[in-house]
Amino acid sequence: MSFSMSAEEQLRELKKGTVDLISESELVAKLKESSAKNKPLRIKAGFDPSRPDLHLGHTVLLNKMRQFQRLGHQVIFLIGDFTAMIGDPSGKNQTRPALSEEECVENAKTYARQVNKVLDPAKTEVAYNSAWFKKMSTAEFIRLSSQYTVARMLERDDFANRFRERTPISIHEFLYPLVQGYDSVALRADVELGGTDQRFNLLVGREIQKSYGVPQQCVLTVPILEGLDGVQKMSKSLNNYIAVEDSPKEMFGKTMRVSDELMIRYYELLTDITTDELSALKRDLASGKKHPRDVKVQLAKTLVTRFHSAADADRAEEEFRRVFSGGGLPDEIPVVELSAKELSATIDACELLVRLNLASSKGEARRSVEGRAVEINGERVTDSKMQVPLNVGGEFIVRSGKKKFAKVRVR
Repeated sequence: MSFSMSAEEQLRELKKGTVDLISESELVAKLKESSAKNKPLRIKAGFDPSRPDLHLGHTVLLNKMRQFQRLGHQVIFLIGDFTAMIGDPSGKNQTRPALSEEECVENAKTYARQVNKVLDPAKTEVAYNSAWFKKMSTAEFIRLSSQYTVARMLERDDFANRFRERTPISIHEFLYPLVQGYDSVALRADVELGGTDQRFNLLVGREIQKSYGVPQQCVLTVPILEGLDGVQKMSKSLNNYIAVEDSPKEMFGKTMRVSDELMIRYYELLTDITTDELSALKRDLASGKKHPRDVKVQLAKTLVTRFHSAADADRAEEEFRRVFSGGGLPDEIPVVELSAKELSATIDACELLVRLNLASSKGEARRSVEGRAVEINGERVTDSKMQVPLNVGGEFIVRSGKKKFAKVRVR
């Protein structure tokens, strides 16, 4: 295998959209050795099958794996079916429920299909950490648990907070970082990727590798992606997400709802845009050479193409333009301005319909939603309790039934 970019050039691209790199000098050395020996680095990222579906927040990590993959390195998609049965609080102030083996198996089944929308399946190694932990003896597990102290574990913020507040911490929770760290020993990882909430666990991995006489991995963390509201992290429970398996129309319409500022962040974290291209895009937007709406359309098409196809992206764009360029709209649409500050950045879907005079009451609004008669930017609203993001400077069109429309401008 040959590497077309120098170690320094690879590093420049790999640092795009990252938070922590531990350490830069080590990674440069590894990249140089990789090129000299014509041997790809082993890049590990672990995913617990805690839920069956993935959203674009999860793909920030997958995109970084894809970047390593394109640079010629070997990526390892590790499904933590064993660690999921332990349960990692991941920054929460309480124990996250552990999953049963049956739940892990069922959730893991959907991962490959979704992950293959981002990674090249022919160049992706898939591993399950139950493969080595189910073979580990009790004595070996005790040896692993002796490699770290309770004092060091309590340096992790959520553990420290819970200890200080006298909130219970189960012994098995201390095992999670150790088990994750041993995965790096078993896989001989050169680099481990994770979200910023995993920084402590990734650093434990370095120490566990050292204890077992394995070269220490570099650690690279990526930010937690904000959802459509631009405030809270993308989450299905907060209804501010774009799912990997959303339809082309839904994915396109949701993307068109993000703010101009958030659009740039999505370009940086969710696409293959280079650092130079991103800088040029920012300059073109600032100078007025490019209109934010056109740039957002291109982002929506890029995402739909990746998770569906170019043909689907073209059809989604055509449908969007047909509806919002006049073909599917009445000649005059009432414009309503809403204050994001006044409404705390989101508004309940039923309250929105009432404020826009598209429903006389919340009861009527709820019935319209339940009757599948309401759309926002062409995306059907199916949950009457949905919180609609209000991004300052943004606008969107709401339809209720066949003839009632309103355009919202957010200030």
